[in-house]
Amino acid sequence: MASEGGATGHDAGGDTRSTPHVHGELRNPGYEIFIAALSILSIVNLVLAFAITDAALDSVLSAMSAVLSVILFVDFCVRLRTAESRSGYFLRNFGWADLLASLPLPQFKVLRLFRLARVYRLLRAYGARNIGRSLLRERAGSALLSLLFVAILVLEFGSLWMLRLESGAPDRNITTASDAIWYVIVTISTVGYGDQYPVTTPGRVLGAIIIVIGVAIFGTLTGYLANLFLSPRTSDAAAPDAGPTSGADAPVDQRIARLARARELRDARVLTEAEFDAMKAEILAS
Repeated sequence: MASEGGATGHDAGGDTRSTPHVHGELRNPGYEIFIAALSILSIVNLVLAFAITDAALDSVLSAMSAVLSVILFVDFCVRLRTAESRSGYFLRNFGWADLLASLPLPQFKVLRLFRLARVYRLLRAYGARNIGRSLLRERAGSALLSLLFVAILVLEFGSLWMLRLESGAPDRNITTASDAIWYVIVTISTVGYGDQYPVTTPGRVLGAIIIVIGVAIFGTLTGYLANLFLSPRTSDAAAPDAGPTSGADAPVDQRIARLARARELRDARVLTEAEFDAMKAEILAS
Protein backbone atom coordinates (compact mmCIF):
# COMPACT_ATOMS: atom_id res chain seq x y z
CA MET A 1 0.00 0.00 0.00
CA ALA A 2 2.86 2.35 0.79
CA SER A 3 4.39 1.85 -2.62
CA GLU A 4 1.06 2.55 -4.30
CA GLY A 5 0.65 5.72 -2.26
CA GLY A 6 4.14 6.82 -3.19
CA ALA A 7 3.41 6.31 -6.87
CA THR A 8 0.27 8.32 -6.63
CA GLY A 9 2.05 11.03 -4.70
CA HIS A 10 4.68 11.16 -7.44
CA ASP A 11 2.01 11.53 -10.11
CA ALA A 12 0.31 14.28 -8.16
CA GLY A 13 3.42 16.31 -7.68
CA GLY A 14 5.10 15.94 -11.06
CA ASP A 15 8.64 16.88 -10.06
CA THR A 16 8.16 16.17 -6.37
CA ARG A 17 6.15 13.84 -4.17
CA SER A 18 5.06 16.54 -1.77
CA THR A 19 1.44 17.54 -1.34
CA PRO A 20 2.05 21.31 -1.32
CA HIS A 21 2.97 21.10 -5.00
CA VAL A 22 -0.37 19.49 -5.76
CA HIS A 23 -2.26 22.22 -3.93
CA GLY A 24 -0.12 24.90 -5.52
CA GLU A 25 -1.06 23.64 -8.96
CA LEU A 26 -4.65 22.56 -8.20
CA ARG A 27 -7.22 25.30 -7.97
CA ASN A 28 -10.77 24.78 -6.75
CA PRO A 29 -11.91 21.33 -8.01
CA GLY A 30 -15.18 22.78 -9.29
CA TYR A 31 -13.25 25.37 -11.29
CA GLU A 32 -10.88 22.72 -12.65
CA ILE A 33 -13.82 20.60 -13.80
CA PHE A 34 -15.36 23.68 -15.43
CA ILE A 35 -12.16 24.45 -17.38
CA ALA A 36 -11.84 20.79 -18.39
CA ALA A 37 -15.44 20.82 -19.66
CA LEU A 38 -14.73 23.94 -21.73
CA SER A 39 -11.64 22.26 -23.18
CA ILE A 40 -13.70 19.21 -24.17
CA LEU A 41 -16.32 21.48 -25.75
CA SER A 42 -13.66 23.29 -27.76
CA ILE A 43 -12.36 19.97 -29.09
CA VAL A 44 -15.92 18.93 -29.97
CA ASN A 45 -16.29 22.23 -31.85
CA LEU A 46 -13.15 21.46 -33.78
CA VAL A 47 -14.66 18.14 -34.92
CA LEU A 48 -17.98 19.84 -35.77
CA ALA A 49 -16.17 22.47 -37.84
CA PHE A 50 -14.88 19.73 -40.14
CA ALA A 51 -18.29 18.03 -40.33
CA ILE A 52 -20.45 21.12 -40.95
CA THR A 53 -20.53 22.60 -44.45
CA ASP A 54 -23.18 25.31 -43.93
CA ALA A 55 -21.57 28.77 -43.75
CA ALA A 56 -24.00 30.14 -41.15
CA LEU A 57 -23.54 27.18 -38.81
CA ASP A 58 -19.78 27.42 -39.23
CA SER A 59 -19.96 31.10 -38.24
CA VAL A 60 -21.70 30.13 -34.99
CA LEU A 61 -18.91 27.67 -34.20
CA SER A 62 -16.28 30.31 -34.97
CA ALA A 63 -17.96 32.82 -32.66
CA MET A 64 -18.21 30.31 -29.81
CA SER A 65 -14.62 29.20 -30.34
CA ALA A 66 -13.57 32.83 -29.91
CA VAL A 67 -15.52 33.04 -26.64
CA LEU A 68 -13.89 29.84 -25.34
CA SER A 69 -10.46 31.10 -26.39
CA VAL A 70 -10.93 34.28 -24.34
CA ILE A 71 -11.97 32.29 -21.25
CA LEU A 72 -9.03 29.88 -21.58
CA PHE A 73 -6.57 32.75 -22.14
CA VAL A 74 -7.79 34.46 -18.97
CA ASP A 75 -7.38 31.12 -17.16
CA PHE A 76 -3.79 30.89 -18.42
CA CYS A 77 -3.02 34.43 -17.21
CA VAL A 78 -4.47 33.71 -13.76
CA ARG A 79 -2.50 30.46 -13.44
CA LEU A 80 0.71 32.17 -14.54
CA ARG A 81 0.18 35.05 -12.13
CA THR A 82 -0.60 32.84 -9.11
CA ALA A 83 1.91 30.04 -9.81
CA GLU A 84 4.52 29.40 -7.12
CA SER A 85 7.10 29.22 -9.90
CA ARG A 86 6.13 30.90 -13.16
CA SER A 87 8.91 29.22 -15.09
CA GLY A 88 7.98 25.87 -13.55
CA TYR A 89 4.35 26.27 -14.59
CA PHE A 90 5.21 27.51 -18.08
CA LEU A 91 7.90 24.92 -18.88
CA ARG A 92 7.39 21.83 -16.72
CA ASN A 93 3.61 21.95 -16.25
CA PHE A 94 2.79 22.68 -19.91
CA GLY A 95 1.88 26.32 -19.42
CA TRP A 96 3.19 26.94 -22.93
CA ALA A 97 0.59 24.45 -24.19
CA ASP A 98 -2.14 26.35 -22.30
CA LEU A 99 -1.03 29.58 -23.97
CA LEU A 100 -0.97 28.14 -27.48
CA ALA A 101 -4.22 26.25 -26.93
CA SER A 102 -5.98 29.44 -25.88
CA LEU A 103 -5.28 31.02 -29.27
CA PRO A 104 -8.24 30.94 -31.69
CA LEU A 105 -6.32 28.84 -34.20
CA PRO A 106 -7.57 25.34 -35.09
CA GLN A 107 -4.08 23.85 -35.36
CA PHE A 108 -3.36 24.64 -31.69
CA LYS A 109 -6.65 23.50 -30.17
CA VAL A 110 -5.48 19.89 -29.95
CA LEU A 111 -3.01 21.12 -27.31
CA ARG A 112 -5.98 21.47 -24.96
CA LEU A 113 -5.57 17.74 -24.41
CA PHE A 114 -2.57 18.66 -22.23
CA ARG A 115 -4.90 20.68 -20.03
CA LEU A 116 -7.30 17.75 -19.75
CA ALA A 117 -4.46 15.40 -18.84
CA ARG A 118 -3.22 17.76 -16.13
CA VAL A 119 -6.69 18.26 -14.64
CA TYR A 120 -7.23 14.50 -14.59
CA ARG A 121 -3.88 13.93 -12.88
CA LEU A 122 -4.49 16.59 -10.24
CA LEU A 123 -8.06 15.51 -9.48
CA ARG A 124 -7.00 11.86 -9.33
CA ALA A 125 -4.28 12.74 -6.84
CA TYR A 126 -6.70 14.87 -4.83
CA GLY A 127 -9.08 11.92 -4.47
CA ALA A 128 -12.75 11.42 -5.28
CA ARG A 129 -13.80 11.81 -1.65
CA ASN A 130 -11.97 15.12 -1.29
CA ILE A 131 -13.44 16.33 -4.58
CA GLY A 132 -16.94 15.54 -3.35
CA ARG A 133 -16.32 17.32 -0.06
CA SER A 134 -14.93 20.36 -1.84
CA LEU A 135 -17.89 20.54 -4.22
CA LEU A 136 -20.31 20.31 -1.28
CA ARG A 137 -18.37 22.87 0.73
CA GLU A 138 -18.27 25.27 -2.23
CA ARG A 139 -21.64 24.25 -3.60
CA ALA A 140 -22.72 27.81 -4.38
CA GLY A 141 -19.65 28.46 -6.51
CA SER A 142 -19.84 25.01 -8.09
CA ALA A 143 -23.49 25.56 -8.99
CA LEU A 144 -22.64 28.93 -10.51
CA LEU A 145 -19.90 27.40 -12.69
CA SER A 146 -22.25 24.61 -13.72
CA LEU A 147 -24.90 27.12 -14.76
CA LEU A 148 -22.33 29.15 -16.66
CA PHE A 149 -21.32 26.04 -18.58
CA VAL A 150 -24.98 25.22 -19.27
CA ALA A 151 -25.48 28.78 -20.55
CA ILE A 152 -22.54 28.37 -22.94
CA LEU A 153 -23.97 25.07 -24.17
CA VAL A 154 -27.41 26.60 -24.69
CA LEU A 155 -25.94 29.60 -26.48
CA GLU A 156 -23.95 27.45 -28.89
CA PHE A 157 -26.24 24.52 -29.59
CA GLY A 158 -29.40 26.62 -29.31
CA SER A 159 -28.07 28.89 -32.05
CA LEU A 160 -27.03 25.94 -34.20
CA TRP A 161 -30.37 24.18 -33.85
CA MET A 162 -32.40 27.36 -34.35
CA LEU A 163 -30.60 28.06 -37.63
CA ARG A 164 -31.11 24.46 -38.67
CA LEU A 165 -34.82 24.39 -37.80
CA GLU A 166 -35.60 27.74 -39.39
CA SER A 167 -33.57 27.21 -42.56
CA GLY A 168 -36.47 25.74 -44.53
CA ALA A 169 -39.11 28.37 -43.68
CA PRO A 170 -39.84 30.80 -46.55
CA ASP A 171 -40.73 33.70 -44.20
CA ARG A 172 -37.95 33.13 -41.66
CA ASN A 173 -36.17 36.11 -40.08
CA ILE A 174 -33.42 34.14 -38.31
CA THR A 175 -31.15 33.67 -41.29
CA THR A 176 -27.58 34.34 -40.16
CA ALA A 177 -25.31 33.32 -37.31
CA SER A 178 -25.60 36.76 -35.72
CA ASP A 179 -29.41 36.51 -35.86
CA ALA A 180 -29.39 33.15 -34.11
CA ILE A 181 -26.85 34.13 -31.44
CA TRP A 182 -28.69 37.40 -30.77
CA TYR A 183 -32.01 35.59 -30.47
CA VAL A 184 -30.62 33.03 -28.00
CA ILE A 185 -28.93 35.72 -25.90
CA VAL A 186 -32.03 37.88 -25.54
CA THR A 187 -34.18 34.80 -24.96
CA ILE A 188 -31.96 33.14 -22.37
CA SER A 189 -31.73 36.48 -20.54
CA THR A 190 -35.58 36.64 -20.62
CA VAL A 191 -35.44 40.07 -22.30
CA GLY A 192 -37.04 39.08 -25.60
CA TYR A 193 -36.92 42.19 -27.78
CA GLY A 194 -39.02 40.49 -30.47
CA ASP A 195 -36.90 41.67 -33.40
CA GLN A 196 -35.86 38.05 -34.07
CA TYR A 197 -38.25 35.15 -33.52
CA PRO A 198 -38.83 31.62 -34.85
CA VAL A 199 -41.67 31.05 -37.31
CA THR A 200 -41.69 27.24 -37.42
CA THR A 201 -43.30 25.01 -34.80
CA PRO A 202 -40.03 23.15 -33.96
CA GLY A 203 -38.28 26.51 -33.68
CA ARG A 204 -40.89 27.81 -31.26
CA VAL A 205 -40.59 24.66 -29.14
CA LEU A 206 -36.84 25.19 -28.99
CA GLY A 207 -37.43 28.84 -28.10
CA ALA A 208 -39.70 27.81 -25.22
CA ILE A 209 -37.02 25.44 -23.90
CA ILE A 210 -34.44 28.23 -24.05
CA ILE A 211 -36.79 30.54 -22.11
CA VAL A 212 -37.27 27.96 -19.33
CA ILE A 213 -33.52 27.35 -19.07
CA GLY A 214 -32.91 31.10 -19.02
CA VAL A 215 -35.33 31.62 -16.14
CA ALA A 216 -33.60 28.85 -14.17
CA ILE A 217 -30.12 30.25 -14.85
CA PHE A 218 -30.90 33.85 -13.95
CA GLY A 219 -33.02 32.83 -10.97
CA THR A 220 -30.12 30.84 -9.56
CA LEU A 221 -27.67 33.64 -10.38
CA THR A 222 -29.86 36.15 -8.53
CA GLY A 223 -30.01 33.88 -5.49
CA TYR A 224 -26.23 33.39 -5.56
CA LEU A 225 -25.54 37.12 -5.70
CA ALA A 226 -28.05 37.80 -2.93
CA ASN A 227 -26.39 35.19 -0.74
CA LEU A 228 -22.95 36.58 -1.59
CA PHE A 229 -23.79 40.14 -0.56
CA LEU A 230 -26.16 39.51 2.34
CA SER A 231 -24.58 36.56 4.18
CA PRO A 232 -22.06 37.50 6.90
CA ARG A 233 -18.43 36.73 6.32
CA THR A 234 -16.94 33.79 8.21
CA SER A 235 -14.55 36.06 10.10
CA ASP A 236 -17.40 38.37 11.13
CA ALA A 237 -19.57 35.45 12.26
CA ALA A 238 -16.76 34.00 14.34
CA ALA A 239 -15.74 37.32 15.90
CA PRO A 240 -18.33 37.43 18.74
CA ASP A 241 -17.25 33.99 19.97
CA ALA A 242 -13.59 34.92 20.09
CA GLY A 243 -12.41 35.40 23.66
CA PRO A 244 -9.15 36.65 25.15
CA THR A 245 -7.46 33.30 24.49
CA SER A 246 -8.50 33.14 20.81
CA GLY A 247 -5.06 34.28 19.69
CA ALA A 248 -3.41 31.49 21.67
CA ASP A 249 -5.88 28.87 20.50
CA ALA A 250 -5.56 29.77 16.81
CA PRO A 251 -2.19 28.02 16.23
CA VAL A 252 -3.49 24.89 17.99
CA ASP A 253 -6.59 24.86 15.80
CA GLN A 254 -4.45 25.33 12.72
CA ARG A 255 -2.24 22.39 13.67
CA ILE A 256 -5.28 20.19 14.28
CA ALA A 257 -6.72 21.14 10.89
CA ARG A 258 -3.38 20.44 9.16
CA LEU A 259 -3.10 17.06 10.88
CA ALA A 260 -6.63 16.14 9.80
CA ARG A 261 -5.83 17.21 6.26
CA ALA A 262 -2.65 15.13 6.25
CA ARG A 263 -4.58 12.05 7.41
CA GLU A 264 -7.09 12.55 4.60
CA LEU A 265 -4.29 12.69 2.06
CA ARG A 266 -2.73 9.58 3.53
CA ASP A 267 -6.05 7.72 3.41
CA ALA A 268 -6.48 8.85 -0.21
CA ARG A 269 -2.98 7.44 -0.93
CA VAL A 270 -1.65 10.81 -1.97
CA LEU A 271 0.89 10.53 0.86
CA THR A 272 2.89 7.48 1.87
CA GLU A 273 3.21 6.53 5.53
CA ALA A 274 6.75 7.94 5.58
CA GLU A 275 5.60 11.23 4.07
CA PHE A 276 2.69 11.40 6.51
CA ASP A 277 5.00 10.82 9.49
CA ALA A 278 7.38 13.52 8.26
CA MET A 279 4.55 15.99 7.76
CA LYS A 280 3.08 15.11 11.16
CA ALA A 281 6.41 15.75 12.88
CA GLU A 282 6.77 19.06 11.06
CA ILE A 283 3.26 20.17 12.06
CA LEU A 284 3.73 19.23 15.72
CA ALA A 285 7.09 20.99 15.83
CA SER A 286 5.69 24.23 14.41
